[in-house]
Amino acid sequence: MPNTIPEPLQLDDLCQSKPERPGWSLTFGATCRDAAAVCLDDQNHPFRVNLQINGIQDTEVELQWNPINDTIRRFNADQEVATEYGAYGIAALIMPYLTGLTVIERSIKGKNFGFDFWLGSINNPSTLFQRKARLEVSGIRRGSKSIVESRVKMKLEQISPSDTLSPGYVCVVEFGTPGTRIIEKCKT
Repeated sequence: MPNTIPEPLQLDDLCQSKPERPGWSLTFGATCRDAAAVCLDDQNHPFRVNLQINGIQDTEVELQWNPINDTIRRFNADQEVATEYGAYGIAALIMPYLTGLTVIERSIKGKNFGFDFWLGSINNPSTLFQRKARLEVSGIRRGSKSIVESRVKMKLEQISPSDTLSPGYVCVVEFGTPGTRIIEKCKT
């Protein structure tokens, strides 16, 4: 059962040990935190902004982060990678609250899976690492609703080869608004 999203939601939580993210690497979390902060800063957002969430649940949550410095900005100079990692961070922050599922393992590339992470249940510790669902994440620096919807459709098709394994989620984060669209795809 999903939980209420705490407000404000802090990007710094990505690099802190939290019960809602027991399988999340804190080192990777710091990288994702910095990338998300760069993406939000590049869109001229202040250090706190309302993140619009739609799809499986329509809501918004206040998102906060710390100012970035030149080192963080330079390290995230590759916009494509920064957008991808920033989207990973946003997805890892909100999925436990919206779905009761959390990132537990990185998916293996080249296995025709077509998704980024395995998710496990945070509400039932005995099944946490049983790969309850799949998560495909995508980031867009700035895009219209139609661009986001097109990306969601493309990602739903991308995860199709693994539809027999478990339910799947597609999470597209758009940093311009900012917003995220999360769609669930049932197991076939």
